[in-house]
Amino acid sequence: MNPGMLGTQEQFIKKYGNGSSTYGGATSGSKQNRSALNRYIAPFILRRNKSDVLDDLPGKTEITLHVSLSEQERAMYEMLREKAIERISGSDHPGGARHMQILAEITKLRQMSCNPLMVAPDCKLPSSKLETLETLINDLLSARHQALIFSQFTKHLAIIREMLDRKGLSYQYLDGSTPVRKREEIIQDFQKGKSDLFLISLKAGGSGLNLTAADYVIHMDPWWNPAVEDQASDRAHRIGQTRPVTIYRLIAENTIEEKIVKMHHEKRDLADKLLADTDQSAKISSEELFNLIVENN
Repeated sequence: MNPGMLGTQEQFIKKYGNGSSTYGGATSGSKQNRSALNRYIAPFILRRNKSDVLDDLPGKTEITLHVSLSEQERAMYEMLREKAIERISGSDHPGGARHMQILAEITKLRQMSCNPLMVAPDCKLPSSKLETLETLINDLLSARHQALIFSQFTKHLAIIREMLDRKGLSYQYLDGSTPVRKREEIIQDFQKGKSDLFLISLKAGGSGLNLTAADYVIHMDPWWNPAVEDQASDRAHRIGQTRPVTIYRLIAENTIEEKIVKMHHEKRDLADKLLADTDQSAKISSEELFNLIVENN
């Protein structure tokens, strides 16, 4: 709206910081500077919090379930991590290509944290996270709850579908390939109670869905930007919801997933203070990404 109003990116970070020392941003006095910045940009911002317009919306509880990997899963994860370090350290790719290489290696580690089958289709190792989900689903269904299950990996959702099919459980499914007409049909079926579970890819179901029949939300894997997860959770916690909503996040212990969750708090600091719950995710440098792999938990 007003180019140059906040100076260059370098000037902005130097003056206001960004809530994370890894960027080299100023931290001393940044609270006072951020307060000044808030006043400076306030005339250009129009936003409403859900709490401002929905006083009677039921409560929301967020729970992080820390999943312990088995010894075999841990060994496999560490093997992948060490190979990733070797490949990246021995690579001579220039800037952008190296960044993509690091992201690719991180994706493998994230998938391994979810289920060994995602990185090794012939692997026979049981998934600790899938077992945790199965137990959670059994408890929810026995108490007659409906739940949304989100993952950003359609491959992960496919594995969950196999588990549900094996148990003979009815569910709805939505990802980016679902036709618009079918999308409306399955949403209505879920809202009418024809299924108690709804599997949704995070990108396809992050917004535009009204799924208030669910009073539980399960995130199977963390996304870089926590605001995207919040938007997905709000498919259930929105106008029309009459029951308290509980949100579970399944995080594999001592894996890159825990580091991503930690980054949620660090990178979101400035956005939280200025534009709470908006999508103001900072870009992550190649070195920061590489350190997520190198630094062991």
